[in-house]
Amino acid sequence: MEYTQDDYLMISGIQHFKFCRRQWALIHIEQQWAENMHTVMGELMHKKVHDPFLAEKRKDVLIVRALPISSRVLGVSGECDVVEFHKSEDGIKLHGHRGLFKVYPVEYKKGKPKLSAEDKLQLTAQAMCLEEMFSTEIMEGAIFYGETRRRENIEFTEELRTEVKNMFQEMHQYYNRKYTPKVKTGKACTSCSLKDLCVPKLSKTVSVKTYMSHMLMEEEE
Repeated sequence: MEYTQDDYLMISGIQHFKFCRRQWALIHIEQQWAENMHTVMGELMHKKVHDPFLAEKRKDVLIVRALPISSRVLGVSGECDVVEFHKSEDGIKLHGHRGLFKVYPVEYKKGKPKLSAEDKLQLTAQAMCLEEMFSTEIMEGAIFYGETRRRENIEFTEELRTEVKNMFQEMHQYYNRKYTPKVKTGKACTSCSLKDLCVPKLSKTVSVKTYMSHMLMEEEE
């Protein structure tokens, strides 16, 4: 099965989905959002990295920033922070450049490496999109963490790839149904930017958007 562009979901949504399925639905289905210190710092870091008009070459490495990517198979689209093209004898051809290149995606994160897998899953999803776009195989990439100022090399294992496929399939199912999962409280709730909008007392039949509208109407009366 292949998706059309109208059905594409955001690649970055896999971060929200892995963290909390309800958070993902509030943002991507109900269009609810709230900033906190973590989201602001992350946004500032990505602004420094992203320059869609900047491509540079360092010796045998071509560096492209803010590269748009998509996958008809996964039904997603988004943007890579950085994609490095390393000269390699068993690589691919790039228009306008001599030689062959291997594709190496790099994602930038503000904090430090996580115990959970959401950063690895996002990078794996980007690699799977790049594989489809360039008709190649990508074995690894890297995540640069702002707090440690280091790159963490990530191998794109079959386990990561399978989880990415399964998660996007589930996300498409929720999105098509316009379904927001019920809240599952835990330690992660304290750092969630949507903790004041999540409204745990809501039943699954009432959306946050509807609840907020009712609250505003009551205040106006």
